[in-house]
Amino acid sequence: MDLFDRISEDIKKAMLAREKVRLEALRGVKKEFLEARTAKGAGGVLTDENALKILIKMVKQRKESAAIFTDNNRPELAANELAEAAVIEEYLPRQLSSEELVAEVKAIIAETGASSPKEMGKVMKLASQRLSGRADGRQISETVKTLLAQ
Repeated sequence: MDLFDRISEDIKKAMLAREKVRLEALRGVKKEFLEARTAKGAGGVLTDENALKILIKMVKQRKESAAIFTDNNRPELAANELAEAAVIEEYLPRQLSSEELVAEVKAIIAETGASSPKEMGKVMKLASQRLSGRADGRQISETVKTLLAQ
């Protein structure tokens, strides 16, 4: 079962269980998936890889919105955004811990032969491809920068 079908099934379950936040989040995901499927050049197909990119983007948007709501003293809206982000994160691969991320980045640095911060682009290209969905881009960047500066 691909991600699109899994989301559709979970929408039905959330409706039956009357889980309002979960239902709202999953409907938003399905909307984004349908838009990606029907986009020009997509050919009516949504690969799991593209679906994961959409999910990552949605989680990031929810967290950024929650931060803005918190800054503007609207904790009830921030809580809703974070709850939706948590629902969407369930469909992402398990996130790497800091130790696992450091180990992965060290392996990539060794593989590319990078030795200075000037070669960060070369490492980031490979790291972003391999760790996509399993670590936040900002975390990857900070880890690469730290390890290359040593």
